[in-house]
Amino acid sequence: MTTVESRPGTDALGMPSLTPPLTVPAPPKVGRLVDQFERGLDAPICLTWELTYACNLSCVHCLSSSGKRDPRELSTEQCKAIIDELQRMQVFYVNIGGGEPTVRPDFWELVDYATDHQVGVKFSTNGLRITPEVAQRLAASDYVDVQISLDGADAEVNDAVRGPGSFDMAVRALENLADAGFKDAKISVVMTRHNVAQLDEFKALADRYGATLRITRLRPSGRGADVWDDLHPLPEQQRELYEWLVAHGDRVLTGDSFFHLSAFAESGTGGGLPGLNLCGAGRVVCLIDPIGDVYACPFAIHENFLAGNITTDGGFQEIWQRSDLFTELREPQSAGACASCNHYDACRGGCMAAKFFTGLPLDGPDPECVQGYGESLLAGERSKPTANKDHSRGVPLTLMTRPPSRDCDENPLAGFMPTTATGCSSSGCS
Repeated sequence: MTTVESRPGTDALGMPSLTPPLTVPAPPKVGRLVDQFERGLDAPICLTWELTYACNLSCVHCLSSSGKRDPRELSTEQCKAIIDELQRMQVFYVNIGGGEPTVRPDFWELVDYATDHQVGVKFSTNGLRITPEVAQRLAASDYVDVQISLDGADAEVNDAVRGPGSFDMAVRALENLADAGFKDAKISVVMTRHNVAQLDEFKALADRYGATLRITRLRPSGRGADVWDDLHPLPEQQRELYEWLVAHGDRVLTGDSFFHLSAFAESGTGGGLPGLNLCGAGRVVCLIDPIGDVYACPFAIHENFLAGNITTDGGFQEIWQRSDLFTELREPQSAGACASCNHYDACRGGCMAAKFFTGLPLDGPDPECVQGYGESLLAGERSKPTANKDHSRGVPLTLMTRPPSRDCDENPLAGFMPTTATGCSSSGCS
């Protein structure tokens, strides 16, 4: 309690008074937001839900190694049951991805069901199904956000990673959305050493279509593990990226994926970069995959980070609030080798998934530690884990030099669309 003192016979303003000194409650002490999040929340702030592993592209850095549909995919009714649960938990929105989520024949049915049950939807797409008609439908909704994936500001840079024709497909989707009057689409970019120099061009592209730029970090997850050494930004590019974010971060989304860059700040307290500066795995974020497995993080699809399955372990709320893995992640974590670093409070040791998939200890420095502590570890002996799920379509795990597969025997959309007389779906060989 706080007591407001006054002179005898006066009130707190010095006016005559017959009442005793005024006693008012002290404002409650509120800890740092990062400390509250570290202990976990009753429901995730950001829930990523991959509806399918089917995809018309074969991006070399795909974190879920998508390509072919998994025949065990959750049914429409199972997906609706999850939405019902998210509504009860008051989850504000879900970030739907894949694969390419729009190839599910029930995709729009599920989007409508979610928004009708007060669960907003943000979905990521390569633009395959964003026709003028679909764009008009999206523009009429107040509860759906669209994120177009693009990893180069021109076809040469983008298509080397995402496949020939993918740049034109994404830009066509942006044009359709803009023409339909859709407000504030997102352009989602995974930063690589080949596109860091294009940040201004990405921003100009977003401005041209009335969109918002969203940039995220390249993680060595899924197929990304095989190209990370060749694609992740070089140390001098990390500095370039940091300085660009300091200058433009108020108008660019990052999804809190660059908190390791905060150690560039001389003060070691965040350096002006917006965001949480905390690994949110199992605390404020998680992922549901197409068969109902729940992982601590969208970038950590591996059995080591599997908390349970919605269909067999009591549903999503039970897993989120009581699974052994999430309970463990919400306990104080050892800072390990980073404990003595002056910048630990800024970067918190970096990204769990980046460390795990590069074979570095989880209580050690981030592989892209801007103080250079990760470089010596990367140069030493290490054992990188292998992905326990791979839905690729036989595409070599190197930078693509050919278009996405048209092999109808490996049709990634098999089971989704009616087939022609040749057995090849009309969209599977697009």
